[in-house]
Parts: sequence; C-alpha cells; structure tokens
Amino acid sequence: MKYFEIEYIVKGKRDKITLPSLNRFDAIKDFKAKSIGIFVKIQEIPEPFSVKLDSIKAKIREKIRSKKIPLEPYISSLRQISTMLNAGLPITVCLEDAIKSIGHKRLREIFTTVLTEVESGISLSKAFEMFQSEVGAISIALFDLGEKTGTLDESIEKLADILQEVLDNRMKLKKATRYPIIVIVAMVIAFSFVITLVVPQFQSMFAEYNAKLPFPTLVLLWIENAIREYGVYILAGAFLLSVAISTMYKKNPKFRFFLDRYMLKVYIVGKVIYLSMIGRFIYVFDRLSSSGLPIIDSLKTAIGIVENRYLKDRLNNIISAIEEGKSLTNGFEDTGQFESMVIQMISAGESSGAMSSMLDKISDIFRKKYSYLVDNVSTMIEPLLIAAIAGFVLLLALGIFLPMWSIAEAVGG
Repeated sequence: MKYFEIEYIVKGKRDKITLPSLNRFDAIKDFKAKSIGIFVKIQEIPEPFSVKLDSIKAKIREKIRSKKIPLEPYISSLRQISTMLNAGLPITVCLEDAIKSIGHKRLREIFTTVLTEVESGISLSKAFEMFQSEVGAISIALFDLGEKTGTLDESIEKLADILQEVLDNRMKLKKATRYPIIVIVAMVIAFSFVITLVVPQFQSMFAEYNAKLPFPTLVLLWIENAIREYGVYILAGAFLLSVAISTMYKKNPKFRFFLDRYMLKVYIVGKVIYLSMIGRFIYVFDRLSSSGLPIIDSLKTAIGIVENRYLKDRLNNIISAIEEGKSLTNGFEDTGQFESMVIQMISAGESSGAMSSMLDKISDIFRKKYSYLVDNVSTMIEPLLIAAIAGFVLLLALGIFLPMWSIAEAVGG
C-alpha cells in the first residue's frame, strides 16, 4: 500500500488530504469520489506517522487480547450461566445477568460482544469463536457440544469443572514454590548487603597493616568489585538474554521444542511439568469423550491445552495412530510418555468398553501424583537450599573472620 498527498481547493482555500492507494490513478479516483474540492496536484509520500502509530496501537491491542483471560471470574460466570440455564431461562437473559456481575473489564467486553452476536441469531459457540485465543479451544468445543446435544447447561458446568481443575493445580504449584522463592530472595539480599558494605572495609585495614588478604576474602572482594563496576551491565545482559530467549521461544518452533524437551529433564521442575500437562490432558480427554464428542475431536482439544511443545508433539501420535486404523492403546504406546500400568489400563478399558471409567481412574492417579509432588516440593528442595545456605554462610564466615584473625596477628607482630 502506498500513500499519496493530494492538494485541492475548497471555498477558495487550499487544503491537503492523505489517501492510501495502490497507485496515483486510484488515489485521484478515490479523491474525486469524495467530492470535497477541486483537484490541484498529487504526490507520493512516505507512510504517515499517524498511520504507523495506529498500527502500533493495533498490534499492542491484539497482543493484549491474545492473552488468556483470568480463570476465576470466567469460571464464576460460567457457573452462573449454567445454573440459570438449568432453571429454564433463555441464554440471552443468562448472559445479561452474568455481564452485570463481571468485574473484569476484558471479560465483560467479551460477554457483551457475545450477547450482541447471540441476539442477532448467531449460536453461542460461533459467537465465542472470535475470542478463542482468550477463552481457549476447550470452551468452544463444549459450547458447540452443548448446543448440538441440547444440554448446554451441563456442558457449561462441565467446562467450569475442567477449568477449576486447571486453576487448582496452578494455585497448588504457586503455594508450594512460595517458601523456596522467599528463601532464595532473602539469601541474595543478605549476600549483596554483606559483600558491598562489610567486606570492603577489610581491604583498607589490610592495606594499613601491609597484610595479605586470605583467599575467601579475595573472592568476596572480586564479587563486590564485579557488582560495583559491572552491576548495571550484568543486569542489562541478564535482561537482554531473557528477552532473547523469550522471543526465540515464541518465534522459533525448533528452539521452543528443544527448550520444552530440556525442561522435562530438570530436577523437580520436569516432573511437575510432566504430571501437570499429562494429567490435564487425560482429565480433559476423559470429560470430552464421555460428553459425546468424537474421539478425534476430543483428542485434538485435549492436546491443544498442553503447553509443552515436546509433549504435544508426542501426544499427537495418538491421533496419527487412530487415523491409521490402529487402536487407542497403540496410540498411547507410540507416544513413549506413559508407563506400562497406564497402557494396560487403556487396553483394558478399550477391550471391555469401559474406557470412560478407566480414563477417570488414570486421571485420578495423575492428580494424586501431582498433588503429592507439589505438596512435597519444599521438602524435596530443602537439601538444595540447605547446601546453598551452608555454602553462603561458610564463604561469608571465612571471608570475614579470617581477615580479623590476620589483622590480630599483624597488630600483635
């Protein structure tokens, strides 16, 4: 797209207007169609700043909207709508009442737009499709299922249960990691305070007595000097590195695949990611398939909420296996992500026709494993924290007390 500045005369005065167009001829044609004055001349100009600004604003708006909405108010609204639908009220009335009680601005905007679309004759699932990046594919799938089966209230209630399970897992993880994070932050602050305010004092005292600084103190002084001289550069470098990794993670599929695969091997972190992602997949797959959604659609939606790219790639083997005519058991085996007990349970459920019951049991197994792991994260991290604190205290003790003894010897000498 090019931009053209057209000069024209209106009421005896010269004025200008900027028009986007593919070429001069089309720009003049568009100007004449507006009938705003007498054409004088036209010239091509660079993209106006106002257009660039509008484009930036649009990108920022789109980026904000692409983020998922908070689950708590969304779940609350879904349960409210489900209850009202179950009481026999029309969906439009349910949406109107839900909008009144929504405090989150963006969520209220979404529901208001959906209400307008539904009132114009569009289905609820179609109305929510334009907000799929924010509410998730699972919401669209269950809305559509409820409309097709005539059980919209049950589908929305089931959606709320699924999202509540996801939210509970997130809250458990945050609660479990709160203590270790506080300890680590406290250590960093204390260490920074000591090496910047206490340790440098020994350097001047040792210089006065011509004494040699012990090695631990030299290490602390080296760290202090690095922070004082290059602290800003270190922080800037760390920030730029995090931005670079984050950008590559979002833009480069190969890098994201590599990093997601590596994260699964990290102590504790990998196990938490695995149990949360696989447990979420099994739970959602169970709920969707038991609701009557076709197995391929259920798998696609369940895999869609798995955020780890490596696990998502492995789980897609289940769909490939079924499309090739293989059994669900073969598909789970092909992933290489499930232990033999889970494979045996899938096989038993498939052969007996009680797949829903087996999936429910498998989901319960993963839920219990995840809960146990998260509840004991602090206990598992404690040895690492104790070792770090011991090393921290030992370095400070040697770096501070050894100079004191050396000074005492120097004074005595």
